[in-house]
Amino acid sequence: MSWLKKNEVLVPTDFSDISFTALAPALEFVEDISHLHVIHVLLPLSAVDPGTIWKTVTSESRQNNAKSVLKNKLSELGYAGVQIQVAIGTPSHEIVDYAKDKGVELIVMPTHGHTGVKRVLMGSVAEQVVRLSPCPVLLLR
Repeated sequence: MSWLKKNEVLVPTDFSDISFTALAPALEFVEDISHLHVIHVLLPLSAVDPGTIWKTVTSESRQNNAKSVLKNKLSELGYAGVQIQVAIGTPSHEIVDYAKDKGVELIVMPTHGHTGVKRVLMGSVAEQVVRLSPCPVLLLR
């Protein structure tokens, strides 16, 4: 399967078990684990969040904490050595922007299978990534 190899592959995660299942298929596409990128996107802090009001939580502290937890979780799963990014913003936009910046050739992500009203209310990050992505997106069910 060497003709399917990619230089850089991205796996977005929301810390759900299903999002981590995309790591194994994504690893099949890269020669070395260091070419596998994992991104988590935090929503911006609201001005009325208690941590913001009392100045106990900052964007940087949230990013550092999420990065640390993600690094530990990936090491626990046997994926030490992947490149980790924690961004703040709209998930689909941050994923696509990161893919463009890093020259990612493939994005591998699961769909959560929301349908009907729940999908309309929540939106679909996977659907938005497919629409905006500069590279192919492999969606896992």
